[in-house]
Amino acid sequence: MLFQVRMDVGIPRDLAPEEVADIVARERVYSQDLQDSGKWRHIWRIVGEYANYSVFDVKDNDELHQILSGLPLFKFMTITVTPLVRHPSSIRDDDS
Repeated sequence: MLFQVRMDVGIPRDLAPEEVADIVARERVYSQDLQDSGKWRHIWRIVGEYANYSVFDVKDNDELHQILSGLPLFKFMTITVTPLVRHPSSIRDDDS
């Protein structure tokens, strides 16, 4: 199943810089591993915001929930999930 996910990050300003750096480094490794696996198909930064739009290709809602709740930045995020299905006019074979 494909899902579009918007993630807005709001790290508290009073969080120690060392802790922020550690969380961000773990987030990078976690997200890149998921990209390598094909589950996190696309990620785009939203200009001017600490936010992104991503596309996930996972088995079901539960798998997506597990992936998202495993993000090191999860507790600092507001997340919006939109399920996607293939458009009948699509000419791409790999977008299902």
